[in-house]
Amino acid sequence: QVHLMESGGGLVRPGGSLRLSCTVSGRSIYTLTAMGWYRQGPGKQRELAATITSGGSTNYADSVKGRFTISRDGAKNTVYLQMNSLKPEDTAVYYCNADLFLDHYWGVGTQVTVSS
Repeated sequence: QVHLMESGGGLVRPGGSLRLSCTVSGRSIYTLTAMGWYRQGPGKQRELAATITSGGSTNYADSVKGRFTISRDGAKNTVYLQMNSLKPEDTAVYYCNADLFLDHYWGVGTQVTVSS
């Protein structure tokens, strides 16, 4: 019913920037309860990076606050994660998540590698 497609991952140098995109099909992003970005680094558990509710409220993990920005484009039905001042510890597979009340949807993930 709801399908998520991530894109924008890649290799960047420390201090660089990258913008991830999550395009949603099957439902308007404005009808979803919330959307977010999770990440899972090597040898680590999956953690929440950023979320945005249907009303536009945002929340960030302390580790990314001030560096990452989650936003959305209704015309493209897409949610973005702008990542600035990237650090090696940001290296992870980033997953797009969508919540619809009790239902949860996930993309397949996109790899972000921060290395010199």
